[in-house]
Amino acid sequence: MDGKISVLILSGNRILRESIAHILGSKREFQVFDAGPPSPSFTPDGYHVTPDVWVSDSLQCLIDASQHPFQRKDGLRASCVLVAMPDDGRQFLKAVSYGAQGYVLQEASAADVLGAICGVAQGEAVCPARLARVLFDYVASCRSLVHVGRARKQFQLTRREQQLIPLVNRGLTNKEIAVELSVSEQTVKSHIHRILRKTGVEDRFSIGAACQTE
Repeated sequence: MDGKISVLILSGNRILRESIAHILGSKREFQVFDAGPPSPSFTPDGYHVTPDVWVSDSLQCLIDASQHPFQRKDGLRASCVLVAMPDDGRQFLKAVSYGAQGYVLQEASAADVLGAICGVAQGEAVCPARLARVLFDYVASCRSLVHVGRARKQFQLTRREQQLIPLVNRGLTNKEIAVELSVSEQTVKSHIHRILRKTGVEDRFSIGAACQTE
């Protein structure tokens, strides 16, 4: 078994477990463990396996494992690949925040699942291209929030006005911002008007630059 990639499959969906085990079992480089469904009091400590990669269709399992993660034989944290996941940016970001290295969508093919597991086993992070864009935008928004925090006192921005600035910087329309924040389009328009007045710029495209004060 030496040199093989050990993969533990943890899911309440038997068909999914058997399908992934079948995919991996046809490849000589894998050693597969079917851990069955997670118990109600799930913790990785209860599984006497040291996988290189563990696979699950449950974001909650990943959250539960964040405190006591699966360990590889070298003592490092085992990588997690989430499969059969919804095409949802917020869930994807939550999965990444809890340590997922692979995120495979519900409609993915067997080749996609295999590619994700192989990639993660080799130290890569794997996700659909559209969700990679979500991650890029999120990181850019976090950077914008740092600048907004620096500009807050100077322009006396309210908390809601601060929330709008990263969204404006991403090029979102008033309608898109309204959906993002669950407010009316008119409310967004009013907030942006006040931001323009406080920052002293002429249009929404100049707001980001005005708030990037050191």
